[in-house]
Amino acid sequence: MSLALLLMLATPALAEPRLPDFTELVDKAAPAVVNISTSREVERSMTSSRQFGGQEVPEIFREFFGDRIPMPPGGAPNRNEEPRQSLGSGFIFDEDGYIMTNAHVVKDADEILVRLNDRRELEAELVGADEKTDVAVLKVEADNLPTLELGESSDLKVGQWVAAIGSPFGFDHSVTAGIISAINRTLPQDVYVPFIQTDVAINPGNSGGPLFNLDGEVVGINSQILTRSGGYMGLSFAIPIDVAMDVADQLRDDGFVNRGWLGVRIQPVSKDLAESFGMEQAEGALIADLDPRGPAAKGGLQAGDVILKVNGEEVDHSTTLPRLVGEVTPGEEVELSVLRDGEKQPITLTVGEWPDVVANQGDSDGGPVRLGITVQSLSELERRQLGIKQGVRIVSVDPAGSAAAAGIRPGDVLMSIGQQSVESAEQLADMAANLPQEQVVPVLINREGRSYFVALRPVSN
Repeated sequence: MSLALLLMLATPALAEPRLPDFTELVDKAAPAVVNISTSREVERSMTSSRQFGGQEVPEIFREFFGDRIPMPPGGAPNRNEEPRQSLGSGFIFDEDGYIMTNAHVVKDADEILVRLNDRRELEAELVGADEKTDVAVLKVEADNLPTLELGESSDLKVGQWVAAIGSPFGFDHSVTAGIISAINRTLPQDVYVPFIQTDVAINPGNSGGPLFNLDGEVVGINSQILTRSGGYMGLSFAIPIDVAMDVADQLRDDGFVNRGWLGVRIQPVSKDLAESFGMEQAEGALIADLDPRGPAAKGGLQAGDVILKVNGEEVDHSTTLPRLVGEVTPGEEVELSVLRDGEKQPITLTVGEWPDVVANQGDSDGGPVRLGITVQSLSELERRQLGIKQGVRIVSVDPAGSAAAAGIRPGDVLMSIGQQSVESAEQLADMAANLPQEQVVPVLINREGRSYFVALRPVSN
């Protein structure tokens, strides 16, 4: 009876599931996780962010307005320069000093400082950043740098344990853990990333830090949270390391990311639209409009076509299409399965290169003029919202380029150059190639609803 009693008492203990132990993972990985701080000089064209009508502005209003507190009547603008800092995380993935982080962590930074686990502080150079995937690569000069082992995000499964190390609110090497809640999540404004969704506690400052599996391998980069509280009480999303490394390799080799482009405007296929097209279920991406100069129009696609597959992979939702096309190298052929007039048909066409990339490239022999900007064409809706008839949005500015010297910033809309209207990114590339070298030209830009000219002196490569 004593033996039976002992067995009965032992059975529940043996049946209890064991929770994972992250101590070995943290000991091994923490040295290669870094804290990132940035600073930039911002022009205060309104009143001080801390003063409004001579009174101190409460912190909550500065959260909303930042450096753009509305100026009280009769107030004089203050255009002094003041530094701003941001905090984020990153990790060393190459012993030569290459660090991965989020593009939004280092956006518009004039100086980037990396603090290592051993308390060394190093100034970092921005190798490149891709806002579409929110990936950036930095470079530091140092010896004996620890690195992290990279895993395969394609092997992830929902429900498996993961851990994050980062600097939430500036607290270095904070560790949180949880499980993968979902994979291949597409967010409305980030259609190029099949996000990993987790319940790991992520807060401001964790951005750019690594997400680990239980083997201590990096499987993702913590990027953003969806929350109503502003804190970790929400959904956390990480960029799969497979996607991030493809972007990082291109940034290291070329300084920009080359992704495929069709030149179509798409919309979801609703249940009612699916019925009207004779479809059994709502799927695919419906082409609402085409760029007449784009690859899709030249390849025979039409408005009203529903793209169902790209190279054999199903387009289960319209948001899946940009990612699948973006993975195709420009200049390569792509096989599409298209529903037209109730019948499926194959269409093969050559994928083009994104216009914003084309506009940022110059001729290696010094022929076309390099403006030092990356631009993106505006949609008709964006133009109506801005109240303008032409222009392209400036996505990034090379600090060493002629545009930066002229005071042009990311977010500005370039409306004309040399008194010629700019209608698209491709047109700007052609115009830039024909601008006279070393001769000042007037450039009309729109910044926050106000238009004015700047003088730009193009230089050759």
